[in-house]
This record gives sequence, C-alpha cells and structure tokens, in this order.
Amino acid sequence: MDYTDVTYDVSEGIATITIDREKRLNCFRGRTIEELTHAFKRAWADKKAGAVILTAAGSKSFCVGGDQKEMAETGSYGSSENGLWEIDDLHMVIRNIPKPVICAVNGYAIGGGHVLHVICDVTIAAEHAKFGQAGPRVGSFDAGWGSAYLARIVGEKRAREIWFFCQQYDAQTALNWGLVNKVVPADKLMEEARAMAAQAVALSPTALKFLKHAFNADSAHVFGQVKMAADGLNSFVNSEEAAEGRNAFLEKRTPDFDRFR
Repeated sequence: MDYTDVTYDVSEGIATITIDREKRLNCFRGRTIEELTHAFKRAWADKKAGAVILTAAGSKSFCVGGDQKEMAETGSYGSSENGLWEIDDLHMVIRNIPKPVICAVNGYAIGGGHVLHVICDVTIAAEHAKFGQAGPRVGSFDAGWGSAYLARIVGEKRAREIWFFCQQYDAQTALNWGLVNKVVPADKLMEEARAMAAQAVALSPTALKFLKHAFNADSAHVFGQVKMAADGLNSFVNSEEAAEGRNAFLEKRTPDFDRFR
C-alpha cells in the first residue's frame, strides 16, 4: 500500500506508525483508518519489530477524531477501498497484535483520537497533551471501547464525567487518573517512547504475546457491545441532531440541541 495519511518505519526492533495529517490536526478519514490498519498488520508480520509506537506528526495534536470537515462536505468520513468504514477493525488489530503498543501522545487526544490511545497497551504523554471526549458536543458517541473499556481504566465515575461533560484534561490529571503511564517534556517524548519500546524488544516475544492475550481476555466481551454501538452510531450519524452538532462545530458556535429533547 502507498501511504498518504500515515508513515511507517522500523529501526532497532521498533515499528513506528505516525498519523501524518498535521494540517488537519491528525484527524482521521476512511483512508487514514485503512492505512493505520494496514500498518499495524505490517508490524504484526514484521519479524524485525518487537514493539510498536503509535504517534502523530507535529506537536499540536495526536488525533482529534473523525474529520468533521470531510463529513460536512461529503456526508461521511469516507471508506476504505472495499467500501467499508473499518474503525472497529483498527481497534481490534491494536488490541490483538501480539506485541506491546505504546502510544506517544504529542498534543490533543480528543474524541476518536482519545479512543485510540485508550486502546493502546501503554500511553506516554507530552506535558502539553490534552485528553477528552467531544462526541456529545458534535453529535457522535462511542458506546463501545471508548466508554466501556475506558471505565475499566479510570473507573465508572471518571469515565462518565469524561463523556457527559466533554471537558479537556491536562497530562498531569490524566496521569493521576491512570489514563496515561508517564508524562514527559515534549522534546523527550519519542526518546522516552523508544526507550520503553526497547525494553520490550529485549524480552521474550512469546511471553509478551501470551501476556497480551491474558490482559485482553478479561475485556474481550466488550467487542459485542462495540458492534452494537457501531450500528447505533451509523443510524444516528445522518440524523438532524447529529448534523446540528457537526455544523455547530464547523461554524464555531454552541450547538442547539433543545428541540431534540
């Protein structure tokens, strides 16, 4: 595959996958999801790679979710070459790849970008990183991994707060909540991520594979909820209510959801 939205590199046993849409705050479209999925499968098959780092271009944003401009212009985020929207497949390959996945958050991790880092095995954040959800503000939601699995990480009360109020949280708060593993200066982010990945590369790959399966087994049942949530969102996304959220975001105004109550 010729990548346009991501870059892929392997060195010293570490595969680095970078979302490369800096001018769009590294938000994703169908093509981005397809390329990310391909890159993770490539890292899965690559015997030279013992660990994976997921990060993004620039220093402002890791990922702010789906490309709202593309949604407004075309009516969708776009699809893969096979015509499907494959975000669930991306989430599952991140969970299932038998190698540790370290997310290096270099800025805003909001919405669908927040879900991406939650699913990764470990998260390292730059000091200026921001975390949060925006779905209910822009007429969207993630009632699968982004909520049910999030609650396992930060607890029910905090997960509900994140989703019900759509606030943003700084890196230190994320660390205190157990949402990230480590906070470092921005100029040390990739150095620290690679140092952690190098530790994993030196370990038994078979042991790491079984340990990842073991950790995943406890939350694997969430996948059934994920599919139900995806179908629900697919039905909701073209509604007038969802459109109000998207349009308000693009017009930089407060959405008016009163008529939908």
